[in-house]
Amino acid sequence: MNRIALLLGGLLCVGITVSAQAADLRLRAAAPSFCSKFKIDPEGSQPMQNVTLPPSRACKPLLKNGLPLPDPACSPGAINPSLTLKVLAAKGFTTKCVRDQASSATEKQKTYAWYKIEKPAHNSGKTQVCELDHIVSLELGGADTLDNLWPQCGPNKAVLAKRFFKQKDAVENYLARQVKAGKMNLAAAQRGIAEDWTQYLAAARKAGVK
Repeated sequence: MNRIALLLGGLLCVGITVSAQAADLRLRAAAPSFCSKFKIDPEGSQPMQNVTLPPSRACKPLLKNGLPLPDPACSPGAINPSLTLKVLAAKGFTTKCVRDQASSATEKQKTYAWYKIEKPAHNSGKTQVCELDHIVSLELGGADTLDNLWPQCGPNKAVLAKRFFKQKDAVENYLARQVKAGKMNLAAAQRGIAEDWTQYLAAARKAGVK
C-alpha cells in the first residue's frame, strides 16, 4: 500500500510540475498577433558580458553618483539583436512584442533572491518601491532575459517620482528619443545605460523627460 501511495504521490507531483511548466510557457507565448510582421526573435539575447546564472554568490548593487547600479557579475545587461533601430522606430512596434517572451514574470522573480531582497507584499501604484528593471530597456533593444534584469528598489520614503526606478525610466525615455532622432548611436546608448545609467540623468532632467 505504501509503495502504491508513493507512486501515486510521485505521479501527482509530476503532474503538478508539468502543469506549472505548461502554464509558465503559456505566459511566455502570448504576444499581439501583429508583432509577427516585425520578424523579431523574442528570445534573442546577447549579454554585455558572459555570466553564469544563477550566480554562485549573493549579488550586491554598486553605487554611482549616490544611485544604485546592478552587479555586473550577476546582471551585466543584454540586448536582443533582432530589435534593430528599424524595428524599434517602426510604426506600431510595442515592447509587448517581446515582454515576458524569453522570461516569464514568474522566472523574473528569481532575481530578488539573487540580490537577497524580499519582494514587497504591496508593490504597485504609489506604494511601489521595487521594479524588476530591464538594464538595457526594451525600448532600446534590450533582451527580456534574466541577465538583463535586476530588482531596483528604493528609496522607500521618497515620493514615487523620486524612486530610483522612476529616475531610470526618465533616462530610458531620454535615450530612446535621442536614438530615434539620430542624435545618438543605438549601440552606444545600449552600452552606456548598461555600464552606468546615472551618467545620463542630468541630461534627461535638463530635457524635461520623465
